[in-house]
Amino acid sequence: MSAVLDSRASLLPGRFEFLMGLYAENYHRLARLFAPQALAPGGYLSDVSDGLPVHLVVQECHPYTLELELTYGFVDAQTGHRSPSAQLRMYTDAHVAEALHCHPGRHLWQVLGPFPPAHTVFQHRLQMNGFLSRWLEYLAGQGHSTGTLERIETDG
Repeated sequence: MSAVLDSRASLLPGRFEFLMGLYAENYHRLARLFAPQALAPGGYLSDVSDGLPVHLVVQECHPYTLELELTYGFVDAQTGHRSPSAQLRMYTDAHVAEALHCHPGRHLWQVLGPFPPAHTVFQHRLQMNGFLSRWLEYLAGQGHSTGTLERIETDG
């Protein structure tokens, strides 16, 4: 006996499931690319001689989460910050990674306002994490990897 589906939408993942899948994809791309879960806190540089060195900063390491910043090594003339720049959180137990914000020095509330509608926040998260997915794929294609990543010694 066969069951008839109520609607075509029941075959497709919901938008929340899609976002969670994107988070999982970003985790695995990031883990394969730079393995930040194995790095000590501090700054790292990946330079593959394409003129776009990548900076990875492991800001915080907690038992099940990592706080990271990923950016290129050139400065935006208008803002004075490296661009593009993404603030990331990796959940090593759940195997998901999310872009918290993609604006240097700005949190989500600063970009969207103090009380944005849930739909606006959701759409913004989709855009940021879609961008992160494409950026990580591009970096891998350019040859960035754990093999090109070097620790940056800072004066302390």
